[in-house]
Amino acid sequence: MHEEDTIIALATPNGQSAIAVVRLSGGLCLEVVADVFKRRTPPAYRMSVLGNYHCVDGRELDQVLFTLFAHGASFTGETVLEIACHGNPLIVRLIIQDCVQRGCRLAEPGEFTRRAFMSGQMDLSQAEAVAEMISAQSERALSAARKRLHGAVGKCIDGFCSQLLEVLAQLEAYIDFPEEDLPDETEVGPIKGIAELITNMRGLAETGRYAELLNNGIKTIIVGPPNAGKSSLLNALVGEDRALVSSEPGTTRDFITERIMLGHHCITIMDTAGLRDGETALERAGVTKTLEKMQQAEFFLYVIDSTLPSPVLPPGSLELFHVEQTLVVENKCDLAESFAHPDVLPGRPHVRVSSQTGEGLEVLKALWAERLEKDLQLPSEDVLVVGARHAGALVRAAEALELALEGYQRRTYTELVCVHLREALDALGEITGRINNEQLLDTLFAKFCIGK
Repeated sequence: MHEEDTIIALATPNGQSAIAVVRLSGGLCLEVVADVFKRRTPPAYRMSVLGNYHCVDGRELDQVLFTLFAHGASFTGETVLEIACHGNPLIVRLIIQDCVQRGCRLAEPGEFTRRAFMSGQMDLSQAEAVAEMISAQSERALSAARKRLHGAVGKCIDGFCSQLLEVLAQLEAYIDFPEEDLPDETEVGPIKGIAELITNMRGLAETGRYAELLNNGIKTIIVGPPNAGKSSLLNALVGEDRALVSSEPGTTRDFITERIMLGHHCITIMDTAGLRDGETALERAGVTKTLEKMQQAEFFLYVIDSTLPSPVLPPGSLELFHVEQTLVVENKCDLAESFAHPDVLPGRPHVRVSSQTGEGLEVLKALWAERLEKDLQLPSEDVLVVGARHAGALVRAAEALELALEGYQRRTYTELVCVHLREALDALGEITGRINNEQLLDTLFAKFCIGK
């Protein structure tokens, strides 16, 4: 990856559209503008200009809008050119081919954002947030990514580093000038500062467990006895016939997964095989797989046929249905023979619904959303949520500080205490990218889409 190159990529999705945007970044942008649009002087920066795109051979390809961004005042920090052409994939391909002939090269995944990071336009946590903004599946995930994109994580880490540097400076002064009258090693000195940092770092790292819930969806499993209407409920929630529905028990063999929005949350919902003592080896295997999936879930919809006697749970499954994470859905309430089943998983909320008529579905969704907000203890939009990588680095920093604190309290050599403090600083530096780890950067930016 050579940052002196001028890179080019399609910045909008592939396929036919009204408009497509091709983005260039690097030193050739001014030359491309002059040659392609036959201009003796460049246009004003950040101003869209109408022009005709001329290929190297002189052909006029398309009428486009192009915008030039100045070096130091663009997303990447380099001179950037954006060309908005008609959204015909053929036109896009010809523009990119023409620019490659002029000396540009195709951008690698995430290279535009990587250049923004390398030029100091953003820290590493902000760069990661760019990809999260693009892939966010819910309003809460979008809000969390937006905070990180605006630098909330970087500011918090900078605060930790400033506090840590103060403690380190105090201890190093003690090493360099032992004859000076420095504060005693008591709770009002370094110990208090280190202890506060450990608490704050571990508290922020704890929010990392919410990152997967926000980004990948809250894993919810629809379980229950065969023919209770689990697949019908999935179809009703999704709004289309996604799962095969049959009156024959044991129809569902594979796990069908869909995503739905529930309030501000993204839900990854899975339909499973019926829970019962299987009559065939295939059914028993399906039940075993369902129990395995249940151990990975964050929420359960236990569906029963309200026209039948209360089902008996298979051995080993009862303890999985935590009170805070389970709703009992009494399906088929539209049928005359339906009746209430308060004895099924007592202590868990019950909702009577009809997957066929839609009766009770809105009540189910409202109660479901309420339980998620209350019992899963998801953070509010005001709370800063860090990603899994950030959480891991914070934990390593806190562990290093705990070693430093333990050494300090045992009157270990102050130099060794300082070594642990610097280890904590290094771990924090990985979050914002102040520790330049090329392998880490390659891994992170490889996950980005091309053109971003």
